[in-house]
Formats: sequence, C-alpha cells, structure tokens
Amino acid sequence: MAEQETSSGLEGFGKKLLNLFIKDEPTSGKTAPVIPQNQGNTAPIPSSPSNPAPVVSASTVSTPQPEGTVDTKFVDHFASVLHKNNPPGPDYFEFRETLKNLSNLNLSEDQQYQAAWASYKAMGGSADVAALVSSANQYLTALNNDQQAFSKTVEEALTEKVGGLSNEQKQLQSENEQLARQILELQRKMDANAERLAKIGGELTDQRQKITQSKSNYEATLAVFVGQIKRDLLKLGEYIK
Repeated sequence: MAEQETSSGLEGFGKKLLNLFIKDEPTSGKTAPVIPQNQGNTAPIPSSPSNPAPVVSASTVSTPQPEGTVDTKFVDHFASVLHKNNPPGPDYFEFRETLKNLSNLNLSEDQQYQAAWASYKAMGGSADVAALVSSANQYLTALNNDQQAFSKTVEEALTEKVGGLSNEQKQLQSENEQLARQILELQRKMDANAERLAKIGGELTDQRQKITQSKSNYEATLAVFVGQIKRDLLKLGEYIK
C-alpha cells in the first residue's frame, strides 16, 4: 500500500513538474516506423556451389537518428530524480513554481522574477540569492548524473541487443558462404539459415530504432529541463542582485 501511494505521489509530482517547466503538456513521442521485413538484410539462396550467396554486411543497415520529443515517461522519471534531490524547505523548485504561477499575470519578465523572489523569501527561503543559485545547480548536477547513467544503460542495451543480432547475422552469413560450396545435401541447412536471415533485418532495425528513439526522447526532454534552469540562472544573475 505504501509503494502504491509513493508511485501515485511521484506521478502527481511528474504532472506538476511538467506544468512548471513546459507550458503545453505534450503527448508521448511516437516510435519511428519500422522498416518492413522484406527491406531487411537478406541473402538469396545460391543456385549451385559455384554461385555463393552474396555477403551483406551489418554495416549496410542504416537507421536514421529519430528526432527526439518531450516524452511524459521521462518527465515522470525526471520528477523522481528531482524529488529525491528536493531538500525540505523552499529552494529553487519552489521558486520556479512561484515563477510559473506569475507567468499568467500581466507582468514584465523582471517583475515576475522580482515578485517570485519576494514570495520565495516570504516562504522562508534564504535572502541570499547565492543559496537559490546553489540549489538550482544541485538539480543540474542530479540531472547530469542521471544522464551519464542513462547513456551507459543505452550503450549496454545496444551492445546486448543490437550487437547480439549483428553477430548472429554475420555468423549465419558466413555459414551460408560455406554451405554454398558444399554438396546439395546441405541445401536444407542453407534454407533454414536463409529463413532466419530474412527475419534478422527487421529485428535488428526494430531494436535499434526503439533504443535510439528512447535516447532521443530522453535528450529532448532533458534539454527542456536544463535549458529552463540555465535560463533562470542567467535571469537570476540579471534581475536579482
């Protein structure tokens, strides 16, 4: 029961975070379309041992880098990261919440920051702007650490899934080259390998697209958070003395 309440709380925190940093809540990014299997990397069956199957390298399978979008899945993830690094009492997060609430008022930008600063101090925040800047930098540090961990996870996933399929593809192609030079009794083995090769192209492309799309969505969402915090830091230096 406690775990359900924590999960529900983080989900609500994620929606709140989305509203704080992004004006219009986006829909989750759609996965890039998968190339049909008949466009995958396949090798035809040779007509005779003197006519071996052509080798198609895994490097010929190219997947364009998908354009990242703000993904609510990662918004909830970043909500969890910031929630874990949100100390008791008012800090940059409460300042940003106040600033967001003031955005709907007919105030100039400097007036919004001044009003948010006054409200922040009224909530019990430090009167020293350096403390506010320090808390914002702590959030940037937490996001940066999370980015490094995520990048490592992506590389491991690419090595395990895409690399494994690529190795299997190369192995089967090599076997087909050998089988093409053998007697016709090995034709059944070549047929089985060719059937598997027909499927690998689609699986390889699908796995690469899923991982790279997730990476792009992560980076696009991260850019929104980092950009907003950095912009606030610049404005704090400009408007809050």
